Amino acid sequence: MPYGTRVSVLFALALTLVSTLIGVAAGALQGFYGGWVDLIGQRLLEVWSGLPVLYLLIISSGFVEPNFWWLLGIMALFNWLALVDVVRAEFLRGRKLEYVKAARALGLLTRRAILRHILPNAMTATLSYLPFILTGAISTLSALELLGFGMPAGSASLGELVAQGKENLTAPWLGLTAFFTLAVLLSLLVFIGEALRDAFDPRH
Repeated sequence: MPYGTRVSVLFALALTLVSTLIGVAAGALQGFYGGWVDLIGQRLLEVWSGLPVLYLLIISSGFVEPNFWWLLGIMALFNWLALVDVVRAEFLRGRKLEYVKAARALGLLTRRAILRHILPNAMTATLSYLPFILTGAISTLSALELLGFGMPAGSASLGELVAQGKENLTAPWLGLTAFFTLAVLLSLLVFIGEALRDAFDPRH
């Protein structure tokens, strides 16, 4: 059980890191430049977000045997979309602040204006959102493994343990242990997300 939890958490952390890097970069570009960059970016995001991720995973599993890195790559292609709107909204607001306008008027480079003045403010909303991306990653991986489209059979992860419990109903403690571990882990991550949101909320 500890090893299965470790695999699932490591997968979720890696997916969250990759998704955060891509999502923050895309949202920052759209929000900072606006105009046609924002318009084209939003249209591309609408098309990309409309692609059926689950169907893509199921079809791809017929050609490639799923493994840790393959699942990470496929899910990272779509998981970053959740952060783009959050970061974009913060950059749209931040670029209109007086000190940002003054810095740009004084000739501060665009890259430095983004990194030093707008990004730190945008990260407040981003950090409070990360635990929910973690819970989504763990839930998605567990669901895929329960359906048989996750990591190879025999891999130690929470989804595989739930699947083994389903196949061995005569030993209910197998499924119940994995289920309660998954429930407690996801609940703790949700509580952490709520605490981060309250901690970084300027109204508190």
